[in-house]
This record gives sequence, structure tokens and C-alpha cells, in this order.
Amino acid sequence: MTRRDIAYSRLWNQQISGTRFQTVQEAVSALGAIQAQDYLGALWAIGLRVKKDATEMAVEQAVAERKIIRTWPMRGTLHFVAARDVRWMLQLLTPRIIAAGAGRFERLELDSGVLARCRKLFIRALRDNRQMTRNAMMHLLEKERISTVEMRGYHVLWRLAQEGLLCFAGRQGKQHTFALLEEWAPEAVGLERDAALAELARRYFAGHGPATLQDFVWWTGLKISDAKAAVESVSSQLRREEVEGISYWMAQEMPLNVSVMDALYLLPGFDEYLLGYRDRSVALEPKHAPKAIIDANGTLLSTIVLDGRVVGTWKRVLNRQEVLITARTFAPLSKSRTKSLKAASELYGRFAGRALAI
Repeated sequence: MTRRDIAYSRLWNQQISGTRFQTVQEAVSALGAIQAQDYLGALWAIGLRVKKDATEMAVEQAVAERKIIRTWPMRGTLHFVAARDVRWMLQLLTPRIIAAGAGRFERLELDSGVLARCRKLFIRALRDNRQMTRNAMMHLLEKERISTVEMRGYHVLWRLAQEGLLCFAGRQGKQHTFALLEEWAPEAVGLERDAALAELARRYFAGHGPATLQDFVWWTGLKISDAKAAVESVSSQLRREEVEGISYWMAQEMPLNVSVMDALYLLPGFDEYLLGYRDRSVALEPKHAPKAIIDANGTLLSTIVLDGRVVGTWKRVLNRQEVLITARTFAPLSKSRTKSLKAASELYGRFAGRALAI
């Protein structure tokens, strides 16, 4: 196995090339979690991995039907996870994040008493499957004289979601809403810690492999000792390959001879193909990272991937009837690859349900 083989295998394993997932829930569950701070980008990250010409509306329908949940399960960052998985992931991964943020909450004067008041307010306001927008929840806090300035309100929502009280629900127009997790995802299950560690490792390497232990530590936010124990517990279900002296883990059944030569894909910003790994050099040449794909606000731009490597970035501008795609490549594309770029853009246009302009 070479570094190029690793890139090809990740494209295949993440279902970017030759997707085999039939449903939105299946795609999210297989990868364990899909980064979701860019909401529209996350919808595309899921859609491009699902068969049957998935559309943006179909992915949002899965959100509305409570099949996938958007919350903060790991690294303090928004992800989509399958509804059944949300409880055990939060229980396993968020305590370290909450502990690491204790100083910030102290500076914001969000102590246990204030958080207890917030919990009671939101339980009363949201019970019986009610949903509220973020603005409405901020108004509720202010009404009860709990200040939301200096991001205090955001941190309250973030903390209570990580504790498993709240989660994102459906949208009201363009506004995202929150609900009580136990009502929005009643089928969510808990797992004993060892079982949760094993399941997380199995899911990660099956969905993201080939990947290293360090990649797994980065993705989960686990202590390295816990990550090692997790990998060891499922090592019989995984295969290990040495590449340039580095151990890569993947599912036993993953084929070794995967080829996506010259295939071109438009991936959203924050896609798992890059964000799923600590070391991204397999897909992104060091001379292009991070300046070429990160904007002035620190946002990871949507990427153009060709032959397993990032070769440029793209942006979308949406209106009611049209999507305008602007592409910027690090080097000029050949005529045939320009056609591939157009075809990939048309695929996104169909997903977004809009006419395409490039």
C-alpha cells in the first residue's frame, strides 16, 4: 500500500467514490459522525454519499424525521450523528470538553446555579415536543434576567447540549430550532464505557480507514490511553498496514486495490475527507495547506478533489432558482478535467434543486 492507495481507499471507504449507502441515516451511522458547523455543506457531505440521486430536501427530511441529530458530540464542534448513537457518544466524549471549558464558564460567570436555572427554564419551555429558535431561547433567558451577552447564551446552549439535555431539531423557515434530546431522539441508547470505546473505534476505522491511531485521537478528542484501548479491543476486526513506517488501520473487508484515477469531486468545507484526520498530507500537499484552503475567518473552504488530492477550492452562491459555482484551481485543468468539473458541478446543482451557472 502506498500513500496514493491510502487516498483512493479513503475515497472509497467514505463512500465518496462509488457510494453504496441507500439512506441518509445509513451514511451518517457508517461514518460515526459527519462534521456539521456549515449546515448546507453538511447536507451536501451526506447527500454525496447516498445513492438514488439524493437531494438537499431529502437530507433535511431525515433531520425533520429525527433520523439524524445535529449536536456537539466531540471536540466541541457540531456534527450530525445517527439518532440511535447520540446518547452514548455524548456520554463518552463530552466530559473532557466540559472540563476543559470550566475556566471559560467561570470567566463568563456561568456557575452551577445559573446553569441549573437555565435547565429548568428550557425543560419547562420545550417539554411535550416543542421547539424554539435560538433567538427565542435567548429572549427567554433575558426575560428571566440571565444575561446572554459576550456569547454567554451560546455557551449555555453548547453546554446543555453536551450534557444531553438539548439538541438541534428541525428548521422553522431559515431558523434552526432546539428541542429536548430525550423527546427528539427517544430511541437514543447508552452504552457502558468500554463498549462505547470499542464501538467508536470500530465505526471510525470502518468508515474512515486507512487511518492511524493519532488520526483517531484527533477525531474523537479521547486521551491517547483510551484511544489505544479502544483500538486494541477491536483489533481482531481490523487490518493493519505499514506505509512508510506508519501503521494504518482499516476494516478487514476493505479491498486493497481501489482505483479512482482521474475522478473529480466537489467536497464541502469541513468534509470528513480532510477533517477526519490529524495528518491530511495524503490528500493535501503541504504547500497548499492551510493558506490555500482556509479563508480569513478560519473557515475551511469547499475543495475540489482530483485523483485523491485537493487541487483547488470552490464556492456556491444560492438564490431561489439558481446556484452559481465559482471554482479556483491551484493549476490549470486540462480540457477533459474541465468537463469533469462541470459534471461534478451539475451533480451539486441537482442536489440543491437549482439550475446551474459556473
